[in-house]
Amino acid sequence: MNLIQKLEREIWNMDPLPVHQTITASQNGGLLLGAFLENELIGFSYGFAGFQKGKGYLCSHMLGIDPKHRDKGIGALLKENQKRFASELGYDLITWTFDPLESRNAYLNLSKLHAICSTYVENCYGEMEDNLNNGLPSDRLKVEWWITSSHVKEPNVIEYRKKHSPFQWRKTEEGFPELVPCEDIELIPESRDEPILVPIPANFQTIKKQNHQLALNWRLTIRKVLPLLFAKDYAMVSLLKEKKELVHYYVLVPREKLKF
Repeated sequence: MNLIQKLEREIWNMDPLPVHQTITASQNGGLLLGAFLENELIGFSYGFAGFQKGKGYLCSHMLGIDPKHRDKGIGALLKENQKRFASELGYDLITWTFDPLESRNAYLNLSKLHAICSTYVENCYGEMEDNLNNGLPSDRLKVEWWITSSHVKEPNVIEYRKKHSPFQWRKTEEGFPELVPCEDIELIPESRDEPILVPIPANFQTIKKQNHQLALNWRLTIRKVLPLLFAKDYAMVSLLKEKKELVHYYVLVPREKLKF
């Protein structure tokens, strides 16, 4: 437990979770997993039991990777083991939140793990002062990972020849992407057979560090757009990565088309 606290400080530069809390959660339906390299803890995941509207699930609260070992597939490995152990405990649903403008997390959660999302929470955690979240409202997407579903085992094949992409973007003088405003009416296609593409920056942390106003504009625009689509029963199912582009695209489809 002390190793996890040390890693928390290195990743987020904030006070870690109390040991007594993580121990109690793990003894009562929660899961605490670590990734080790030659006896060194390089990543962990922590989740506790959740219950809402008569449904039990695993609430995956934290996933952290040592900055020296990122982009090595450790996060995906931790999530796959979390899925296995959660299934053994009797769960069929795991939930967690992530920043809607963090493309790396979005790609892991949606495209690799095949979680889905149709819930947007404004300023979920209030003001946060850690290294990654300081300075902006802590908006979050809440994902659903139906670990025994056919969607996770055999995800839908999405046809991109017919797609609806209502947004245009342009480069700022600094070389960052910014959205060109569009009317709300343009967001929803006439046919629900067309997936909707919504852009986000490929590297939001760089924008945050160098142009706070642009980062805030992205936050407020996405805060407006995604809830509108979710209210029309669309769900996010993947992140389309555009090579060498400044933006990637969320892919949304009608929730009723998904296989559970």
